Amino acid sequence: MSTTRKLAAAVVAAALGAAALTACGSDGPSGGSGATRTKTVTLVSHDSFAASPAVLKEFTKETGYTVKVLKSGDAGEAVNKAVLTKGDPQGDVFFGVDNTLLSRALDNGLFTPYTAKGLDRVDPSTQLDRSKHRVTPIDSGHLCVNYDRAYFAKRHLAPPDTFADLVKPQYKNLLVTENVATSSPGLGFLLGTVAAYGDSGWQGYWKKLKANGVQVVDSWEQAYDEDFSGSAGGKKAKATRPLVVSYASSPPSEVLYAKPRPKTPAEAPTGVATGTCFRQTEFAGLLDGAKNTAGGKALIDFMIGKRFQEDMPLQMFVDPVVDDAKEPAVFRTFGAKVAHGETMAPSRIAAHRDQWVRTWTSLLVK
Repeated sequence: MSTTRKLAAAVVAAALGAAALTACGSDGPSGGSGATRTKTVTLVSHDSFAASPAVLKEFTKETGYTVKVLKSGDAGEAVNKAVLTKGDPQGDVFFGVDNTLLSRALDNGLFTPYTAKGLDRVDPSTQLDRSKHRVTPIDSGHLCVNYDRAYFAKRHLAPPDTFADLVKPQYKNLLVTENVATSSPGLGFLLGTVAAYGDSGWQGYWKKLKANGVQVVDSWEQAYDEDFSGSAGGKKAKATRPLVVSYASSPPSEVLYAKPRPKTPAEAPTGVATGTCFRQTEFAGLLDGAKNTAGGKALIDFMIGKRFQEDMPLQMFVDPVVDDAKEPAVFRTFGAKVAHGETMAPSRIAAHRDQWVRTWTSLLVK
């Protein structure tokens, strides 16, 4: 995912706000038993949510509902805010909780069960709440270290490919990652190292990363857009790190937003260390206490529909989860192919995540 999940979020934000976020009147379809009558359905999400204005207009045309998007920070921060407002949510649907944070959302009772229309088209391996349907898979992808090709080519240095490479002396002071307590990419990267090195080895690995100069920042946006030297949207004066925790699908964004953009690029300006990947799935759920439940259900149905699924790859740079969605050619051509990504059972994440986060924080931040 967020996408997510994600350079495009900043690019389309202004257009999205103008075209699709304006609330309509209050005389439209009912939001369900006892709900306020409204034509607006509010989607609460992380800062990297993006969708084409034309696609959201299509949803409005089909259902009569206008989508209002309320962005609430990085994924971890957004989930924490939703927990604090459970029962009296800020919106109707939450999008952006992923498999690293899913148990926190479910254990806190954030969602009302809903079996979305078209769920039979969704990849079964992404349906992690199949018995209760409190959340619906929306996108999938791999969190991986990305690298700036130009930096390494200029220095005649091979980029890293595995977790083990990242602690080697030649990559000292080159990596920026996200805080695992506030960022789902950061948490996913941590879980990838736990899966790779086990309970007895991951702390020692992170001690080596720290000694090798890893930089920790609060969010994906800060790491990728500000500190990563390979980002087309980065603030180059501050962008001193040629390695960043991002997504296997980030390189297509660099092709699309390169300035100037080459007509027929042979490869993306950024690459992916495919031996550092962890699989991520993002979900949407109908918030418990939503004022517009009918609109929320309609939005979730739409989000696993072919139109929205085919729009996602070049908006949030994530993979569709439905079997009939086609990815754009630039996404297929320049996105990294991950033969083996680390995974972890949600039950294991639920049992150990908080302790892992506390331990990581004591090692890296405090």
